[in-house]
Amino acid sequence: MNSFLKKRRMIRTLTVLFIVAAFVSAAAWFFYYYTVDSIVITGNSRYTDEQIRDLVFDSPIKKNSLYLYLVYNGKPVTDIPFIEKMDITIVSHDQVKIDVYEKAVAGYVKYLGQYIYFDREGYVIETTGAPLRDVPYVTGLEFDNCVRYEVLPVRDKAVFSDILSLTQLFDKYDLHPDRIYFSKTGQITLYFGEAKVLIGTMDEIDEKMMKLKGISPKITGLSGTLRLDDYTEDGAYITFEKD
Repeated sequence: MNSFLKKRRMIRTLTVLFIVAAFVSAAAWFFYYYTVDSIVITGNSRYTDEQIRDLVFDSPIKKNSLYLYLVYNGKPVTDIPFIEKMDITIVSHDQVKIDVYEKAVAGYVKYLGQYIYFDREGYVIETTGAPLRDVPYVTGLEFDNCVRYEVLPVRDKAVFSDILSLTQLFDKYDLHPDRIYFSKTGQITLYFGEAKVLIGTMDEIDEKMMKLKGISPKITGLSGTLRLDDYTEDGAYITFEKD
């Protein structure tokens, strides 16, 4: 009888060990087979690929494609500064595609020691303690408060579309002003180091930027004022006055 009981206990023990071993093997296969090895990232410019990976795969479990499918299928990643959303697509058991949709940053202003970034409609996107590269610094806008995801309370909301138009033209003509200034009367001035460029209004702004592209290398390092506010096609009224 004792021999029979010992045999039953041994069988139960072996059965349990077999089940545990099978479970561990299945779990190991599961994590190994569904481990993400290939990541394709598109649409990012303000974040590097490595930063996007760190944002998405911020824990070991998130490197499992099946887990990602269960958590993010049809649910974009949001609440990341300067990113509207990120769509995660499971391409295969070990490959993931991440489509990044960045917020359109038109420019930034300084307010109470912070850098306030806004979009083409003037909505505050983000506040940071340091400026971003390739985002225009805008001065001359008057406002007395700043709330994230609300429009900067400036007098003339049309200024935001002007800022976006200027930003796009800077990209088009490879111009990199240090600062954009808007006067109370709507006059625009660009600053390149110690040189300032009087743009005037947005009239014929494309032509002015095209002309500025050819002139800007000649005024680099100089201190003075370039006048494009009275622009004419023949360039008769374009002058540079040294300080």
